[in-house]
Formats: sequence, structure tokens, C-alpha cells
Amino acid sequence: MALQGVAIHPSAVVEEGAKLGAGVRIGPFCHVGSNVVLGDNVELISHVSVTGFTTIGDNCKVFPQAVLGMPPQNNKHKGGPTKLTIGANCTIREGVTMHCGSDSSLGETTVGNNCNLLAYVHIAHDCVIGNNVTMANLATLGGHVVVGDFANIGGMSAVHQMTRVGHHAFIGGMTGVFADLIPYGMAVGERAGLRGLNIIGMKRSGLSRPEIHAMRNAFKMIFDSAAPMRENLDAAAAKYAEFATVRDVVEFMSYRGKRAYLTPRHGHAVADDDNDDD
Repeated sequence: MALQGVAIHPSAVVEEGAKLGAGVRIGPFCHVGSNVVLGDNVELISHVSVTGFTTIGDNCKVFPQAVLGMPPQNNKHKGGPTKLTIGANCTIREGVTMHCGSDSSLGETTVGNNCNLLAYVHIAHDCVIGNNVTMANLATLGGHVVVGDFANIGGMSAVHQMTRVGHHAFIGGMTGVFADLIPYGMAVGERAGLRGLNIIGMKRSGLSRPEIHAMRNAFKMIFDSAAPMRENLDAAAAKYAEFATVRDVVEFMSYRGKRAYLTPRHGHAVADDDNDDD
């Protein structure tokens, strides 16, 4: 156990074997298990439980009542050692729960760097979360969900197990996502539909106007119900080959995962408008 600059409140329990980086601060009534690794400058404010084979990266801040590293809620799990790995610079707010992977699957749940996980977020077993992901209050991921970089998941939303959420995608509040959401896609609704593109997110990420226009046109082409999806994907890939944004979407949709893809309501691609700039 490294103790350089470490501050541990007298009421906290840190089991023998835990590895603590420089500058770690562990507040009142926290519990840190024997197989836990806390990176430099990690702060557990109070009443935080970190257990299992859990690693928390440098400069993370964990708020009260968070529970990290418990066994998965998966009936196929037989109790083998599995992991939870959280990247650097993450904010983990009150009541957040994250479970380790299951020994019948990936064996590890991973969360990337710079993620902002608001109160009562739940991340289930074997999820793979990218960098710079934001999950608002009470957002929930079922097992085996994959979330790309810079995705934004609204409050009280739920993503079904085995579902993929593409990078820079946006899920509105109180949305049920039961199928894969394309990169840059926007999903809303009690049973989610593909509303259009996350134009705000695309602009914030620095995409140029020609790239955004190409993506808009490719979106309409891909979801044109007058032709088979495979033909639409091939046509979009050929016409907009120079644009990485379009290539990302085509590649995402060319992979057949466990779920179908979210599509626009009524089978028609919707037009985005500049009101999204408001």
C-alpha cells in the first residue's frame, strides 16, 4: 500500500492489499477492498464502497453512496474473479453503481477517461464505455452495452443489454433504447426512434460544415426506404468516401451485433434543421 501524501479518515476501512496512489483521499465511512487499486489523487468523499478487482484511474472523484465493483447481476456468472476498470479524470456522483464483468463473458467492465456519471447512474456487467461519455441522473445500462466516445445519455433513460451506442450519439431523457444507435445519431421516445443527427454534438466536436452536410445527406440516403439497406450503405460509402463521419456510420451498420438498428419513425429519414443550434 503506497502512502505518499495519502489521507484516510479514521472511520474508513482500507483492507490490507489495497494499492493507493500518491495523494489519495479517503473520507469518512468508506470501504476499500483488498484487491482495489486507486490511482494518484483519487478522492472518495464519504460512504463510498469500492470492492472486487476494481481499478480507479488518476484524479477521479467519487461522491457518497457510490458502490463500485460488486459482482455482476448475471445468472450465468459462477463467481470467478472479474474486473471493473475505470479510467482517469472521471466524476462519479452520488449513488452510482458499477458492476464487475462476468466470468461467462468479457470478464471486465470498462469505463474510459474523462467520463461524467451523474447521480444514481448504473453500469452493468461487461459494459464497455468510451472516453468523455456523459450519463445524466438515473441513466441505466444493461449488461454488455458498448458506448462510444463523447456519447451523451439523458436522465432516466435505459439502454437494453447487448446494445451499441455509437460515438457522439445523443439519447434524450426518459428514452428506452432497445436497438443500436448509430454514431452521431439522436434517439428519443419511450421506445426510442432515430430522430436524426446530433448536430450540436457534431459542431462541438469541431466537424466542418462540409462534413456535417455530407453526413446529413448520407443519413437520408442510408434510411431511404425505397431501396434495401445494404444497397443504401454501399451507395453512401461510395458517394461520401472522403468523409470519415460517413465511413464510421457505414462501418458501424455493416457489423451485425445482437440488436437491430434504430431507424427513423415511419421508415423515412428526417431532415435536421438549424434550430438545434439554440
